Amino acid sequence: MGTNNPTRVTVQAVIQAPVEKVWKYWTEPEHITKWNQASDDWHSPRAENDLRVGGKFVTRMEAKDGSMGFDFGGIYDVVKLHEEISYTMGDGRKVNITFIAQGNETKVVETFDAEGTHPVEYQQAGWQAIMDNFKNYTETH
Repeated sequence: MGTNNPTRVTVQAVIQAPVEKVWKYWTEPEHITKWNQASDDWHSPRAENDLRVGGKFVTRMEAKDGSMGFDFGGIYDVVKLHEEISYTMGDGRKVNITFIAQGNETKVVETFDAEGTHPVEYQQAGWQAIMDNFKNYTETH
């Protein structure tokens, strides 16, 4: 981003599922491709995930009409089973996700460094939409 003090943005959801299932659906490529989009006109046709410190991940995000797409990825900095994932995106921005087990439900809190191109509110809405898709997918499958 070119700044030492990026704007940090948080999105979250409480998923009606135990942390083991939430973790699995968040991290396994066959599930990631089912929920990782901000709107119905986008999809994630493929995902790769090497879930370990120093491991890389990439998810292909595309408009369903083929008009645009990009690879979203990064390198893991922290992986604590059923508790926390942190990574650095390709442009140097940081993301932290915590998984808080609360019996048969799990609170997922994701905080990311905003980029400087789009309004922060737009970025928060997009990331929250993806989080909401994750919640819906996890609770219904």
